[in-house]
Amino acid sequence: MTAQVSLIGLGSMGQGMARNIIGSGITLRGYDVSLDALTRFQSIGGSPCSSVSDAAEYCDLLVLMVVNAAQAEEVLFAQGAAKNMAKNGVVMLCSTVSPSDTRKIAAQLTSYNLVLLDAPVSGGKVGADSGTLTVMASGCEHAFQQADGVLNAISKKVHQLGIDPGMASTYKVVHQLAAGVHLVTAAELIALGAKAGCDVKTLFDIVSTSAGNSWMFSDRVPHMLDEDFTPRSMVDIFVKDLDLVLQTGKDLQAALPLSSAAHQMLVAASGMGHGKLDDSAVVKVYEALMDHSLKSAQNSEVKS
Repeated sequence: MTAQVSLIGLGSMGQGMARNIIGSGITLRGYDVSLDALTRFQSIGGSPCSSVSDAAEYCDLLVLMVVNAAQAEEVLFAQGAAKNMAKNGVVMLCSTVSPSDTRKIAAQLTSYNLVLLDAPVSGGKVGADSGTLTVMASGCEHAFQQADGVLNAISKKVHQLGIDPGMASTYKVVHQLAAGVHLVTAAELIALGAKAGCDVKTLFDIVSTSAGNSWMFSDRVPHMLDEDFTPRSMVDIFVKDLDLVLQTGKDLQAALPLSSAAHQMLVAASGMGHGKLDDSAVVKVYEALMDHSLKSAQNSEVKS
């Protein structure tokens, strides 16, 4: 009997994941609060559902790509996904949430005869679209077996991190420290270069092929230079992720000064009204602080 698979959360990453799951030959149902997202999902061969409970009905594997733990709990327990799933079903949680929230959700699922595969992903919209996400996953053997086809469809690398839900989330939260700091560092660097008189496109070419490069720099700075802040991963998502990083540090009495500074710049971007824009919009904070726009620095003469 073919397993029934559903995906809830068809946003910028969920759509790409869905396309690759369907492309691998898996029949996929899906739900999102956005009617536009459901229409796009149907256009790529998915079966849109009218509600969370409809999507989860008799589901063997439910993939969640929602914003945070609160949304995951709302979907699973308030909107009826858990009670509608097939017994011994697997919930594959791909969102970035705290380890403690992950363990809490896993414990709640046991009362429904369900198990959790803790499976946060990294790689952004580009990775979701290309099927090259990195997956950090922890859970029981049954969970991995049930999710195997989906994992192969969406990822280039699956790191199996043990049997305990919460462990994969720990790795992901720690990873987000680097991602957040690198994002803000990229904005700070390109803004400083603009203020100093560098041609910012030339500066991008130099840094992206030199020791100072990072994945975040190469991926986000082009959006900053093009002033293309169409949301792929929103500012407010990174505010949330660095909240998790800082809470982890607080719980462990571990000082995280770089994370704190990066977090404050993202909070400032959100406070300026950019929270729903792409996280590369954090550069707007630097433009305001330096009273100098990137646009004015493009093709400018380099100062000696």
